[in-house]
Amino acid sequence: MHFAFTSDQQLLKNSARAFLDEHCKAATVRMLWNDPRGESEAMWKEMAQLGWLGLALPETHGGSDLGMVECALLLEEMGRASYPGPYLPTVLVATAIDRAGTDAQKQRWLPAVCAGRARATAAFLDGELSWAPDAIVTRAEKSGRGWTLSGAKPFVAWAHIADVMLVPARTAEGLTLFLVDPRAGGIKQTPVTGMDLATRWVNLTLDDVAVSGDAVLGAEGLGQPLLEALLRMGAVGASAEMLGAARRCLDMAVEYAKVREQFGQPIGSFQAVRHKCAEMLLEVENSHAAVYYAAWALAADAEDAELAASVAKAYVGDASRKVCGEAIQVHGGIGFTWEYDLHLYFKRAKALEVQYGDADYHRELITQKVTV
Repeated sequence: MHFAFTSDQQLLKNSARAFLDEHCKAATVRMLWNDPRGESEAMWKEMAQLGWLGLALPETHGGSDLGMVECALLLEEMGRASYPGPYLPTVLVATAIDRAGTDAQKQRWLPAVCAGRARATAAFLDGELSWAPDAIVTRAEKSGRGWTLSGAKPFVAWAHIADVMLVPARTAEGLTLFLVDPRAGGIKQTPVTGMDLATRWVNLTLDDVAVSGDAVLGAEGLGQPLLEALLRMGAVGASAEMLGAARRCLDMAVEYAKVREQFGQPIGSFQAVRHKCAEMLLEVENSHAAVYYAAWALAADAEDAELAASVAKAYVGDASRKVCGEAIQVHGGIGFTWEYDLHLYFKRAKALEVQYGDADYHRELITQKVTV
């Protein structure tokens, strides 16, 4: 792979940072904590106009036909801004529809996603809170020409505003993926307050939820390979967001060390603080390499793509927690206050640490791949 971004990729990164610096300031993020939806409709529409929502979707449906590296660039900037909205879940579900959907499913959802008229989410977790596809126990039974779904789906991000939800469930043939309306009869939504207040979570209870026969995404019983691919994409996307949060915390720590004085000199002149910032930079740069190699590997369908995705998620999860925590230590007491913005990025990184598999889960996957 080429480690330098292309001119187009760098332009995308720069424009994303400029847009988010203007439209997604920390004050905006805090304001949306108290909004019933938790996200900005105007910002979502502008993102659609910029082409972000269809970045990796085909041009025939209004997308840009780019790849995972470009998505990672956007997600890094979103993590740096603690962006509140369902961007990554929408990208994952739209990708699933693009890869496995019927022509009717593609025509219904992909142009709507690209235009900003539709949001999506995925109910990956089941009651056991394991990210392994084998742990899914939600059941789907045939009923007439359709299906009925029953089970519990905890911690579904942005389900309260989603227009469509991807639900993996067990059928007689095996693991099957369904496209479900989050407001369908039989679905109970229970809001959950998480550590990251800029992300909205919902616990779902599915009680004989009726869906039509054309709700199946792909072939019945053959959903596991696609589900695993989506989880890998989610892991790399979450790693990119954590990288953005860590880089923002590093920048804030370095700037603070330059201006905060003790004993008549900036604290950045003290060896202990300089060493701490240097170690934070090392973690950020290593995370950068892990994220963008994994993103490239997924886009190129490289032989080690699965391994690279797990390495990125395991490493960046630990590194972002360390960097964001050390940034608070550099700031001292003010870093712990509610009014100071550091906690926005620390909490985003910490919440993403467990999404799409935590470090322990991915280290286990790495062990399985290396020892086979």
